[in-house]
Amino acid sequence: MTTTLTSIIHLFVEGGYLGMSVITILLTLVFFAAWKAPAWVQDIGRIAFAVGLIWCFAGIRQVLDYLSSNPETAMTIIYRGLKVTFIPAIYGAIVYVVSQIITIIQKPRL
Repeated sequence: MTTTLTSIIHLFVEGGYLGMSVITILLTLVFFAAWKAPAWVQDIGRIAFAVGLIWCFAGIRQVLDYLSSNPETAMTIIYRGLKVTFIPAIYGAIVYVVSQIITIIQKPRL
């Protein structure tokens, strides 16, 4: 349990505090909207996915800026940087999937 929690916190920190915090707030809003405003669940999930992608593109830009000033960088560092840039996009996609599942569960049955 401790290792899992440590790895989740490590991913949160690697993904960037600001972007990951915004996506976490949006995840909280998805659950709150499921309770109070079900029509907003899907839209909030889409916003979380968009924020994850924007944060991912910002990370890719940082990687490219670094590479333009340091062209002799080892490939392992480049791969690690690219791997880290995709963390917010994956987290945003997970929030979107959760919002889709909640939307499906809340649909009225025939």
